[in-house]
Amino acid sequence: MRWSAEGLIAVTGASGRVGSRLAFRLAAEGAHQRLVVRDPSRVPRLDDGRPLPECETAVADGYHDDEGMRAAFDGVQTVFLVSARESEDRVAEHVAAIDAAVRAGVERIVYVSFVGAAPDATFTFARDHFHTEQHLRTTGLRWTVLRDNLYHQALASFVGPDDVIRGPAANGRVASVAHDDVADVATAVLLDEDPRRHDGVVYDVTGPEAMSLLEVAAALTVATGREIRYHAESVPEAYSSRAQFNASAVELAGWVSSYEAIAAGEMATVSHDVERLVGRPARSFVQWLDDYPDEWESLRRSGPVGPVE
Repeated sequence: MRWSAEGLIAVTGASGRVGSRLAFRLAAEGAHQRLVVRDPSRVPRLDDGRPLPECETAVADGYHDDEGMRAAFDGVQTVFLVSARESEDRVAEHVAAIDAAVRAGVERIVYVSFVGAAPDATFTFARDHFHTEQHLRTTGLRWTVLRDNLYHQALASFVGPDDVIRGPAANGRVASVAHDDVADVATAVLLDEDPRRHDGVVYDVTGPEAMSLLEVAAALTVATGREIRYHAESVPEAYSSRAQFNASAVELAGWVSSYEAIAAGEMATVSHDVERLVGRPARSFVQWLDDYPDEWESLRRSGPVGPVE
């Protein structure tokens, strides 16, 4: 694939795991980009502290900051739009960001969605993505949707302090994906010499295999040298075990329904869109564990293994 770095690209969520990775890739290709952040101290920089080349910074206090988002998108050709934090008004935030892009005269939006986005998806946050996608389709803008699966890092974060992964996922499987693979796909879509071939296209961005949480626990056991186990909770057990976190009802439903969606098979489909767009296979969960030990370093803690159930 040949690259084209013409036109200003706005990268939202630029201090996050996907946005920051994308910012470095776009800079390496000589693209002109504007990094949209809440906190300017967290904008991605070179190792020596200098700004990324051909890079501007825009500060906005979230997607509901209409004036800030409108200014961030002024003069922008393409917006890379990541999803907002999980909340009751998440869809409204996405709509506000898209509408700000329309008012600013943006031509194209590349939106990071979730696999299986549908009005009746088991995973409640996938429903949010569906409604966002539907609004995006009505704007008249050129658009591309990247439907990511759960991230490898998220699977590692499922491990509790007692070394147990708990959730009502039964024996379902999940084709999790690496943040870096998502950033590589986004780079390919944003900088393609023939960008219109991605217009109106939905890509499923997954890993190369679907694993059960029992297999995830086994892989983590090998990597960490600790006994990581999986306990298949019932749905009532899942709500009960998470009550201690004092999360909102929206967050709690999202957490529990993510496991229910795995059980329902809604995250099991393996796509080869990463390989088609990037030119190499997606990283497996085991490969990610080998390549990015810093991202699960907390699981290497010393001390006794948690109690066996």
